[in-house]
Amino acid sequence: MKNRKLKMGMVGGGSDAFIGAIHRRAAFMDNLIELVCGCFSIDPEISKSSGLSYFLPEDRIYNTYQDMFEREMALPEEERMDFVTIVTPNRFHFEPAMMALERGFHVVLDKPITFSLEEAKLLQKKVEETGLTLALTHVYSGYPAVKEAKDRIAKGELGKLRRLYVEYPQGWLADRIELEGGNNAGWRTDPKQTGKAGCIGDIGTHAWHLAEYITGQKVTALCAELNTFAPGRQVDDDGAAFLRFDQGLKGCLTATQIAKGEANNIRLRVYGEKGGLEWYQMDPNKLILKWGNKPEEIIHIGNNTSLGDLASWHVRTPAGHPEGFIEAFANIYRNFAWTVMTKRKGEKPSQEMLDFPTVYDGVRGMQFIETMVEAGWNDQEKWVKWID
Repeated sequence: MKNRKLKMGMVGGGSDAFIGAIHRRAAFMDNLIELVCGCFSIDPEISKSSGLSYFLPEDRIYNTYQDMFEREMALPEEERMDFVTIVTPNRFHFEPAMMALERGFHVVLDKPITFSLEEAKLLQKKVEETGLTLALTHVYSGYPAVKEAKDRIAKGELGKLRRLYVEYPQGWLADRIELEGGNNAGWRTDPKQTGKAGCIGDIGTHAWHLAEYITGQKVTALCAELNTFAPGRQVDDDGAAFLRFDQGLKGCLTATQIAKGEANNIRLRVYGEKGGLEWYQMDPNKLILKWGNKPEEIIHIGNNTSLGDLASWHVRTPAGHPEGFIEAFANIYRNFAWTVMTKRKGEKPSQEMLDFPTVYDGVRGMQFIETMVEAGWNDQEKWVKWID
């Protein structure tokens, strides 16, 4: 098979979109992917103007994603898109993703994976039936420092894990800005578009995924509280939970969008019998290791010879040069692209290539949301086993 870039289509991500430009920059960073088509908005004029600004030919800019899939399928294999990136409100994740998989296209999806757990399970079944690749953009798992934390825990450097704290404070929804219009708060606070959860679905899932990814343990039960502080808002804008994991780890998770002055201050701390570690996204190139009987260690990410194989695979810059959000996003796209390309050659992807969130993370994310909603609106403290 001819060696070439992967051809990418988009659903959403037009000039008026929130995250579409981030996806494109991340996808293009390693020169493995090119944008060839898209339906960039439900407004045909915005879709057309966006596509033209991305230098696409008019006949590859579509008014609907349904039309895009059918017309792309009619093109020769070497011309049609290989995969589609879907960057739309949660309500519009499932249908285009399922249509893409049914037609043989790989998929990249924003989180949470779908509007409901039932939809997520249907996507999982379709991925298993087709053997296609689906990547989910839990971006914080893409940072090299997070990879290093995962590696050190897996090697047992902290000993048996005891306690975890993960928090994700934002402040942008402290007031009812969704009433002003012209921002992304509208659909994110509308249960008809975002689903059962607001804050917990939007950023709480990131905190949960980071906790499971770094520790290698799975949540089995939780006791939660959900709150709506902004008067009249229809979904939660704040939440907290105690977590129980399958290997004995106990955790505390908080996520809020009403913490005025906070941006994206996601932070994780893990403590084991031998020591602890800490990582926070506002200083993402630093991993802090803490010990009871020797000085604290600070590991600076870069081409650092002390890093493990997993982190080294994902490092892009020389030591002393910071890597950030776009690079973490790009690590997901790069691993996804290499996985698809390797499978296309009939070869088996390496473990490093396969290191990105998949449909299984997506299903667990929806299980997390469902469990939080069941436990969190209960007036009495209640432990709820994981919903599967």
